[in-house]
Amino acid sequence: MQRVPGMTMQRLIPMLVLGLLCQSTVTLIAQDAEEILEQEQAALTTAVNRAAPSIVQIETIGGLEKVGDMLAATGPTTGVVVSADGLIISSAFNFITKPASILVTTPSGKRATANIIARDHSRMLVLLKVNTEEQFVVPQVAKTEQMEVGQWTIAAGRTLSRENINWSIGILSAKNRIWGKAIQSDANISPDNYGGPLIDIHGNIMGILVPLSPQGQGNEIAGAEWYDSGIGFAIPLADVMPRVKHMAEGNDLHPGLLGVSINVKDMYADPVEIGAVQPKSPAYEAGIKTGDRITAINGNPVVRHVQLRHLLGAQYAGDTVEVTIARGERSFPVNVTLAEKLLPFEHAFLGVLPMRDKSDATIRFVYPDSPAATAGLKAGDVITMLKKTPVDSSDQLRSVISNLEPGGQVSLTFKRGQATQTVDVTLASLPSETPESLPAPRSEVANGDGDATRGRIEIKIPEEQNDCICYVPTTYDPTKAAGLLVWLHAPGEQDVDALLDTWKSRCSQNNLIFLAPQAANEGRWTPGESDFIRKTIDEVIKTYSIDQSRVVMHGHQGGGSMSYLVGFAHRDIVRAIIPIDAVIPARTPVRANDPIERLAVYSITPATSRLKAAITAGLKRLANAKYPVHDRSIANPDGTIEEAQIQEMLRWLDTLDRI
Repeated sequence: MQRVPGMTMQRLIPMLVLGLLCQSTVTLIAQDAEEILEQEQAALTTAVNRAAPSIVQIETIGGLEKVGDMLAATGPTTGVVVSADGLIISSAFNFITKPASILVTTPSGKRATANIIARDHSRMLVLLKVNTEEQFVVPQVAKTEQMEVGQWTIAAGRTLSRENINWSIGILSAKNRIWGKAIQSDANISPDNYGGPLIDIHGNIMGILVPLSPQGQGNEIAGAEWYDSGIGFAIPLADVMPRVKHMAEGNDLHPGLLGVSINVKDMYADPVEIGAVQPKSPAYEAGIKTGDRITAINGNPVVRHVQLRHLLGAQYAGDTVEVTIARGERSFPVNVTLAEKLLPFEHAFLGVLPMRDKSDATIRFVYPDSPAATAGLKAGDVITMLKKTPVDSSDQLRSVISNLEPGGQVSLTFKRGQATQTVDVTLASLPSETPESLPAPRSEVANGDGDATRGRIEIKIPEEQNDCICYVPTTYDPTKAAGLLVWLHAPGEQDVDALLDTWKSRCSQNNLIFLAPQAANEGRWTPGESDFIRKTIDEVIKTYSIDQSRVVMHGHQGGGSMSYLVGFAHRDIVRAIIPIDAVIPARTPVRANDPIERLAVYSITPATSRLKAAITAGLKRLANAKYPVHDRSIANPDGTIEEAQIQEMLRWLDTLDRI
């Protein structure tokens, strides 16, 4: 034996023994780990096998090849049995192509035709009835109250084979997601298993796999972009089962609407104070009023707006909820039956623009032939009361009018110098014409004071690959809030600096900041980039003083369509959309017009545009929903706007705070 330098045999032997013991221990640990993995695999396989008889393959035949910008899948999909006589629940995503026929694999392995008999428009599900005499196996349903974050979950489908289940594992990441409608898992959830079940380790069905968007966009494909992100959703089957009988009778389910708008800047922090109650809504019929605070829903405390959205988000039209109201020192409950639809809300119009640098409701401009003009109001008058409600500011005046309807008659008190007068005013609808000239919105013009960075600025969002350029005019004054114009380029049009050169003087003259986010792929915008655009807007608002009534999306062709998408997805901040030669993207949900989250559209269309018919149809859709819409035609086929038309557009932008 070779002698180890510096080490005696007496010292070497114990070390060799210790090494052998360690090696044995490692071997035992490895064997134990392998056994644990085998046991886990066996348990997961047993769970899938237990649920498998209730998982069916669905085939669709015919229908659309493309939905919006997305190519529709044509392969088999999955559904889950909810009754022995052949009622199947599945994701609405699987039927967006409007197939001509539907086939479902029965327990015997045969295929039978099926029909969609009802849809859940809140949770994006469909209920099918299979035309067969065969009996199906109804699964065991997991109880939502027994689900725990961190437990095993199995996302399953019968997409790749009729005989075998395709499945992936993960954990339950969260409960009560998507405003109380869904549970979340990091298992692989994708079109391969949409409509299939999320299974627990015991083989019980936890939920139905669906694409859903955290932004609540409310259509069948919203959330599909989260595929392969580790974020997937399922609708708890325990929430679905009590509604199956009603749906089986051919009744669609819709989100329940209360009919109130909340005064909120931060939904995670602000209390729930009602800013407007829509006329003829469930809240209006229940006697809920502007200024009331909602403190509970069905006995569940409500402190912040986000809690209200969670509690109401899970409710359906026709559900009756108990709403606890705080009014002054009183607190009392009212029962409200939620509605499927609300009558389109139309903004009432007094006919004035307010001065922007006054704390009171001083009139800057009176629209000709408006109710205010008919009543004799003039620029410089100060409105102090409307409908016997004291008015201390232009924001408060706007809030009072947001609860009124066109055609309503109200008393109005105003001061002119030292004299006070009261007149009766009959409110009108918002005008479709733009004033030919406007006085200055402030007593003093912006002078460029302050330490804010001005000129051309690059904005980089750390987690995004997109670029973004911002231009702040040298005249920017942080004491005088600026409007924010967000330009979204058409595919292939990314010469931002040339564009900035044409807008610098316009920004200075109109107190505007110009923001130009760029698509990651210069050839097209993608729906997922809506979040990036919002982040750039938030960055500007965080850094500069922005007039919240003049945050405007503006874009050409594909950028104009993206402007619609961003505008409707971020109603809390966007107040206007100016699309050039652009249509509303297919399947974009047009939310109801809102008394507080105001949104106006100024559409510009070349007279020879190939999209003219589609653009006109989209604008009619908005007008029917009572959105204020301006439709302008231009001569240049490439969408280039003459300076006179740009100046009219800028004047329109300057009137977005009209009352």
